[in-house]
Amino acid sequence: MVEQAISGVFLLRYAKGARGERELISMFCEKGFSVIRAAGSGVSSLCPDILVFRKGLQYAFECKAWDSGSLSIEKEKFEFLKKWEENTGITTFIAWRISRVGWRFIYLSELEENPRSYTVTMKKALAMDRGLDKLF
Repeated sequence: MVEQAISGVFLLRYAKGARGERELISMFCEKGFSVIRAAGSGVSSLCPDILVFRKGLQYAFECKAWDSGSLSIEKEKFEFLKKWEENTGITTFIAWRISRVGWRFIYLSELEENPRSYTVTMKKALAMDRGLDKLF
């Protein structure tokens, strides 16, 4: 029973995350970007969730759709994303979908290091005021 409950929670989170990714993909497509969603996205994939390209612009996004006062990325995942960004030269963001607010985009360098993770508070993400319109 416990395994089924844990599995059910994982599936709900995965579905919410996948919905968020599809929403973000649609938003970028509407702005004329070519978009790639990584295979295995959300399941320890080897690159960020979404890559977007338009003449002169290229971005990578690790997507999170969490309803919480803060967002944390495990150190191992953060370090992988940072190395990926350095290797590709593609600006990499954490894309956080905040309920009733919308998407906020956080540069990796804006996350604060903690003993086990890198974190940004919702208050800080909102104060940055970096929505989709600020990426063009």
